Amino acid sequence: MSGPLRFPSPRDVPTPPGGEGWEDLYPYYLRFGEEWEEQSLWLFGTIHFAEVLAPFDAVAVEATHMALGQMSSRTFAVPPSMGIAARLLNGYLYISPIPVADPQKIQERVQLFQSRAGEYYTNWNRIYAEWKEKVQAEIGRLRALSFEDPPEVEPERFVTERRGYGSALDLLTAYHRLVESIFRVWQYHMEIVIIGFAAYFTFYEFCKKAFPEISDQAIIRMVGAIEVSTFRPNEELKRLAQRAVELGVDGHFQPEANGKEVFEALERSEAGRAWLEEWHRSSDPWFYMNTGDGLQHHFRAWVDDPGAVFGILCDYVAKVKRGESLERDIEGRRRDRDQITEGYRALLQTEEDRKAFDELLGLVRNVYYAIEDHQFYVEHWYQSTFWNKVRELGRLLTKQRILQNEEDIFCLHWIEVEAALVDMLLGWAIGVPARGGRYWPKVVGRRRAILERLRAWTPLPALGQVPEAVVDPAVVMLGGITPERLREWAEGLKEEGKILRGIGASPGTAEGTARVVLRTEQLEEVQDGEILVCYATQPSWTPVLSRVRGTVTDAGGLMSHAAIVAREFGIPAVLGTGSATKRIRTGQRIRVDGDAGVVMILD
Repeated sequence: MSGPLRFPSPRDVPTPPGGEGWEDLYPYYLRFGEEWEEQSLWLFGTIHFAEVLAPFDAVAVEATHMALGQMSSRTFAVPPSMGIAARLLNGYLYISPIPVADPQKIQERVQLFQSRAGEYYTNWNRIYAEWKEKVQAEIGRLRALSFEDPPEVEPERFVTERRGYGSALDLLTAYHRLVESIFRVWQYHMEIVIIGFAAYFTFYEFCKKAFPEISDQAIIRMVGAIEVSTFRPNEELKRLAQRAVELGVDGHFQPEANGKEVFEALERSEAGRAWLEEWHRSSDPWFYMNTGDGLQHHFRAWVDDPGAVFGILCDYVAKVKRGESLERDIEGRRRDRDQITEGYRALLQTEEDRKAFDELLGLVRNVYYAIEDHQFYVEHWYQSTFWNKVRELGRLLTKQRILQNEEDIFCLHWIEVEAALVDMLLGWAIGVPARGGRYWPKVVGRRRAILERLRAWTPLPALGQVPEAVVDPAVVMLGGITPERLREWAEGLKEEGKILRGIGASPGTAEGTARVVLRTEQLEEVQDGEILVCYATQPSWTPVLSRVRGTVTDAGGLMSHAAIVAREFGIPAVLGTGSATKRIRTGQRIRVDGDAGVVMILD
């Protein structure tokens, strides 16, 4: 393809019928409208925001991208990257990596980064242990927030203790702390991610120079075979399946059964109650795993809706009864990892190179662990707690007749929620009805209709102009985005052929029936031995991945969750195809070559 490559401009993308007015759902700073945006590349935010965004959920976009930009550009001074811009189009997120254009600036930032990152690398284990304590403390503060009805008359102690302020300020303060909390915890999140990706990128570049013929997959296999917190919820399900058989309640766990009814039935027997005690013991924190990546409110946690994993639990019970092992071959993976590592290390000619290799590998194995491990603490445990706390406020606004039900709060942006809360408190303070009860239900109804129409729209994989290079480590390693990959995407939009190309993220070849999953609720339809085709996988999908024979995604790089889990479970995977969910249909037979990064449609 000759000349500059462009995807359609954001200005040229039409609004789907019935979606008119979608811009009013989001603040001005998340919408396109600046000249520089026309000259930039914009990627559909598939990895974390594959679905249309409810207005309140925009707070997750704002918190994550403010933190990512700050940590990249201002805190650690990642040499080539200023972070990632975020814009919404038809309710879907598009992101654009912002490079450092001045070569002299890059060199100045190299010195800053080496000094600041070096502090973290030298003390990594201690820093990561402290980091987990910080996040858990933030979860504790979040749980302590209270959104209760303001009283008819304030408690007498407010007077006798000369408190000087009342319940209205308590509620406003609690709401401010709620919003501050999500911005704070995502600063913590990016603190770990930025340093983690940079460490892997350094090891990657060393290997490419030392072993010119080495594949990306060989590099990543040298740092795998890990045990992380995101795998623990699945291990707890396996333990519970074993206990169900041991306690003699396994007969309840039938695939056609209703999960809620089964849990109610278990309450009626001693053995059933014993099993439920085991379930509750695992629930906090491990079943705060949610059904997506936690960044949108409708991804409910297992602790709130056990039905989300009931089918997987039934599968595990059946396997235990058949005498099948539920363990993954972690030792075999470590032998494979160590064999590859020793083979490449032996090729190094000098002791200096071997020392550098050993140091970088030791560091990146520590860091690689944290990149996957940290997701449980933030995307799942914290975010599930956060969304439920927002629902608690939604219940208050419903009781005060501002909203019609607690879920309506997600149809308001968080700045609008503050306005609704202030309106409620103004009315409460003087004993007159708040105006919001006549205003917000109409707004919510209109927005629900618009969001429904936007859900039917299929976002393009990219917009705007393709740059000569993509230098942001997170975009490259997590998203797998390179100019070559983007050219393949652009060609893929025009192709109707039977071959798709992407990143060979997990080795091996698999052939089977495709199961295209566009929404998390479709995961229940995945059958044993199928090949999962989706935008991107999430940590909570780990139990489902134990069913499938292979994985194909539209987006994702070597350090994405889909890649990490596929390698750990030995499932062939091709990621970053750009258009698999559009070109493959459920029921088609496909072949996945995780070594070559090729998917072939056989039907």
